[in-house]
Amino acid sequence: MIPIEKVQDIIAKHDNLEKELSTGNIDTKLFAKKSKEYSNLGNIISYARDFVKFEKEKKDLEQIIQDKNSDLEMVEMAEKDLQELKIKKQDYEDRLKIFLLPKDEDDDKDAIVEIRAGTGGLEASLFCSDLFKMYEKVCSKKKWKLEIISISKSEAGGFKEVIFSVSGNNIYSYLKYESGVHRVQRIPETETQGRVHTSAATIAVLPEAEDVDIKIKESDLRIDVFRAGGPGGQSVNTTDSAVRITHIPSGVVVSQQDEKSQHKNKAKALKILRSRVYEAEKRKKDQERSSNRRSQIGTGDRSERIRTYNFPQGRVTDHRINLTLHKLDEFLSGEIHEEMNQELRLKEQDIKLKNLN
Repeated sequence: MIPIEKVQDIIAKHDNLEKELSTGNIDTKLFAKKSKEYSNLGNIISYARDFVKFEKEKKDLEQIIQDKNSDLEMVEMAEKDLQELKIKKQDYEDRLKIFLLPKDEDDDKDAIVEIRAGTGGLEASLFCSDLFKMYEKVCSKKKWKLEIISISKSEAGGFKEVIFSVSGNNIYSYLKYESGVHRVQRIPETETQGRVHTSAATIAVLPEAEDVDIKIKESDLRIDVFRAGGPGGQSVNTTDSAVRITHIPSGVVVSQQDEKSQHKNKAKALKILRSRVYEAEKRKKDQERSSNRRSQIGTGDRSERIRTYNFPQGRVTDHRINLTLHKLDEFLSGEIHEEMNQELRLKEQDIKLKNLN
């Protein structure tokens, strides 16, 4: 049962925002934030108002039913209306419960995704490439924009590391469940005895931070420039185009050398650095609010094994919710990725509902 005071707070907040926004006397940055908040409240306000009116309507109908002067037809109508009202009230309450769940303030942000080959040598780098292709297909299917920030190829044609950004609507709310260790079990092409090998890749999904999210002082940065090297570096290593940025307070270091322009490399490195520093701050706050961590699926820890892709058996298993889909090819092609993601979201919602006072 939701306390009526919480619902009355929703109505009061909606009404106050409506008055505030209608005056026009509000800072531009605050206007966008408060407009969004007002819009979100608008999705639930009618249910909140009906929820508050329920007790009065219920009392009125019960009076008709209990009144000895009421004729039989009126009593029957009142009983039917009361039954329907109770069903509607349950619907109001269910919707309000979901609305009142603790929200991740970063859900509507774009994301930066980092995929790195883990244990397994060349096979791990091939798996890293497979995962990147899977996310490419998911993004294409959802009409999201994917942009590669940096890429490091392996000798086998896979990736040692690939970092990319994804932009669109509510990107982080979807991709955040991908953070962690992804494990693959398959027979490598070079394996002559048909043995299954296990390899891994680590994925980090960071909410893309903007200046308003975290302020990074120029004085807190050490910027080093050097000549690009390694695979693909030959065409750009005649000038000091590569950039390494160190955020001194946190120790976060980002290097970028994919572009021929030092300016472009610096911009890309700052984009990654801002998001990594923001994520570190976010993680620190989450650990302080331990109850919030318990209401999430997994911990978001990059060292946590979250999923296994078993090629011989054609299955993919998410260990956080014990869900196995025997459609590995379809999953890797992005066709049923939504199915897994939806189950993860529902499970987290269920945990949060249980924790909701």
